[in-house]
Amino acid sequence: MRLPAPLSHRKKDSHKNDFGHLLILAGSRRMLGAAALSSLAAMRSGAGLVTVGIPRSLNNVLQKKISPVIMTLPLPETSEASLDSVAFREIEKFPCDVLALGCGLSTEPGTKRLVLKVVEKIQKPLVIDADALNTVAAHTNVLKKTKTIKILTPHPGEMARLLKFDKDFIQKNRVPVARDFARRFNVIVLLKGHQSVVASPEGEIYINKTGNPGMATAGSGDVLTGMLAAFLAQGLPQGLSAFEMAKLACYFHGKAGDLAVQDKTMISMIASDILEKIPKAFQT
Repeated sequence: MRLPAPLSHRKKDSHKNDFGHLLILAGSRRMLGAAALSSLAAMRSGAGLVTVGIPRSLNNVLQKKISPVIMTLPLPETSEASLDSVAFREIEKFPCDVLALGCGLSTEPGTKRLVLKVVEKIQKPLVIDADALNTVAAHTNVLKKTKTIKILTPHPGEMARLLKFDKDFIQKNRVPVARDFARRFNVIVLLKGHQSVVASPEGEIYINKTGNPGMATAGSGDVLTGMLAAFLAQGLPQGLSAFEMAKLACYFHGKAGDLAVQDKTMISMIASDILEKIPKAFQT
């Protein structure tokens, strides 16, 4: 699989705004690394601009942790230094093309209220991962509140929580589970794991063949979220489908992992190794 021309070729007079502005709601007191990984993966995957919405008290720490090419949006926080529901007023008016949420957010009560407001009301393409999925699991009908594109990226445990099924059942029925959920809630499902499954609301299925067990490491999913959001921001204005962008993100995330394992081995690979191989994955 290769990057489609709208993503791999750029006009000579291109401007950063041509390639999308992402807002990533990520991070909390114990999980700032998730914000760093997802945002830098988005930049490495071609996004023109990336802003991380971060709890206000953690802003200075994150500024030191992430690349200087990433912008931050300090937002109101809970007493546990996670994003609070009152932050929605600023998020709602923020000028972005795609919004991703969940990486390292936590499931504090105020944060959960914020997640539900975003999913219910934001009229922009959404990538929903990690703690945002755990919040949505108790309120799945919120996914039907708007018709905007929504891509969910659960691992099998998160899929089990979304469906109230046993994890073993999910693993034994990965394709029908992903397809049925996508149809019922009019979303795209990217069910992670060995041979990740991408399902569209129309019943299309893609089974990914790249990737390896070394990618079963903390932060790997955050890298995928950033890549997917970046592809959406670039591909949708060019007429490419959200399903196609999910397939591409899945494929190249796995390919970067396959390149990383050659240098680091499965036992030693960490998420930042995958991140570092994204450019090479696009070349080969």
